[in-house]
Amino acid sequence: MRKFIFLLGCLVILSCTKKEKVVAPAKKEETCDSKKSGSRFKMYEMSEMAALMEQMYVDNQRLKERIKNGDTIGKFPNHFLKIHKAVMTDEQDNDAFFKQQAAAFIKAQELIYQDPKNAKKHFNDGVDACISCHQEKCGGPIPRIKKLYIP
Repeated sequence: MRKFIFLLGCLVILSCTKKEKVVAPAKKEETCDSKKSGSRFKMYEMSEMAALMEQMYVDNQRLKERIKNGDTIGKFPNHFLKIHKAVMTDEQDNDAFFKQQAAAFIKAQELIYQDPKNAKKHFNDGVDACISCHQEKCGGPIPRIKKLYIP
């Protein structure tokens, strides 16, 4: 019984001690103190192009597995064609280089469905088009894109 009371006392003392929190400084746009600044928390919203690229990535992960397993490939996903008109985060990125790379990507993707015997080559050509564009425009997702290659 004495041990129980002693442990209970220790828990009370430890729980009452003041602990300092280490908090990383918040970015200015992430502050939520509406009383001081009158602003609200800003949520990140994907551009139409970013959302399309995320969807294309998921579609290509599935396609990669079908090609590797020798399954039927199916039909070309027409929503890929939105790459030519989707609104970008920075509209200045929608230049001649991007349009050329987007056309190369679409051509490689269409060839996968038109020539399923060489689907692996066409698929990897599409991945190459993504990487060459991202090397010029936005390098962040390159390691992720490289995971799509079919060895």
